[in-house]
Amino acid sequence: MNPTISSRAALILVDVQPDFMPGGALACHEGDTIVPGIDRLLGRRAFRHVAATQDWHPAGHVSFASSHAGRAPFERIPLYGHAQTLWPDHCVQDTAGAALHPGIDWSGVDTVIRKGDDPKVDSYSGFRENHGPHGTRPATGLHEWLRGRGVDEVYVCGLARDVCVLWTVQDAVELGYRTHVLWDLTRPVSPDTDLATRLRYEQLGVQVIEHGMPA
Repeated sequence: MNPTISSRAALILVDVQPDFMPGGALACHEGDTIVPGIDRLLGRRAFRHVAATQDWHPAGHVSFASSHAGRAPFERIPLYGHAQTLWPDHCVQDTAGAALHPGIDWSGVDTVIRKGDDPKVDSYSGFRENHGPHGTRPATGLHEWLRGRGVDEVYVCGLARDVCVLWTVQDAVELGYRTHVLWDLTRPVSPDTDLATRLRYEQLGVQVIEHGMPA
């Protein structure tokens, strides 16, 4: 393991799936460009603990615009007392777009946390689902898995830096992890959000690592 990375640190790979890349159902801006770097990072075996999240929606999911008559993708509606963005159908269970990206060797990943599989609740963060009908955010199991291994520090990358990566980072901070974002191994839904996203990371006290890992 890289001596600069603590044995109590974990790498979290968020939703590195074809549907979030060019040609996919909900493409992030240049989302495919992070694939080689993530593959190289995993190949280094720099982290003792590695988790990946996987968006895993059933058909007809509440977050899909197609599930709401007369609604279009990217419209927002009230849902359980919160604003819900309606998305194109994406990461439908057992489809190629929902798979972990085939251009990455995933053998170095210790656990895969599937999220968004409740048809009535959306899920951005790797740690907790979005607010559901009972006003709570159910845990995904990632926090329990990390704590069970003594992890107190996380490095986060993946897609998208302004949605699922951001929500994962926010929850990581709230749950008490020292948190870092590998900026060059993330991409946004739209680059127009980058300034606001960067400012939010700074407000959270998150270390943003521009290129590669810290020396």
